Amino acid sequence: MSARLDPAALVLHLVTDTALSAPRRVPDVVAAAVAGGAGMVQVRDKHATARELTALLVAVAERVGRAVPVLVDDRADVYLAARAAGAPVAGVHVGQSDLPVELARRVVGPDAVLGLSAASAGELAAASALPPGTVDYLGVGAVHATRTKPDHPEPLGVEGFARAAARTGLPCLAIGGVRVEDAAPLRAAGAAGLAVVSGICAAPDPAAAAARYVRAFAASGRAPGAGPDGPPEPAAAGPAAGEGAR
Repeated sequence: MSARLDPAALVLHLVTDTALSAPRRVPDVVAAAVAGGAGMVQVRDKHATARELTALLVAVAERVGRAVPVLVDDRADVYLAARAAGAPVAGVHVGQSDLPVELARRVVGPDAVLGLSAASAGELAAASALPPGTVDYLGVGAVHATRTKPDHPEPLGVEGFARAAARTGLPCLAIGGVRVEDAAPLRAAGAAGLAVVSGICAAPDPAAAAARYVRAFAASGRAPGAGPDGPPEPAAAGPAAGEGAR
């Protein structure tokens, strides 16, 4: 595990969805999810302009970024802009069609948290062959079909996720239609944590939804960083502004 990222942060990775959160504000949904046990947040809005995404990222980071790591999806430029604005943003998550991951690492610097999506055997092999420290974790999926990312690869299912996770020594987050009832089987299959979109963003009570995921993940063994009676302690956020990139 990378020194940049506490393993407890990976247990529940919230990926934001502006439309599913409406009419609530995204920062409000995020704050509730973090209160319920989400240990890391990825700000994602494929329809936002660079200015809109930067404003959203700054707003979320100002709300929770001193408690948990806050990442932005895809956009290293938006990450840098938010950091320049003084927001406590921790890093970037990139996909296979985004900035090449080794270039992304050079852009965001050595202190940033950097995640990478991977699903196929080739993508997993390429990720595992990267120089040590390039990537902090992998998002592996989709586990199930999901409307929040219609261009996802063929769903893996829990067994397919297990085969994928076995191909790499990097921590793997299960993503794509992950339900509460999937949590324990996915942990048994090798998941370091769960990345969740609609299960939290569309929930009437995001805090309660997040807590259910954390409890379910812990059901097959104590969750990393968790105490005996509850969800993990809030993970350390990325470096404060001016101390290096996330």
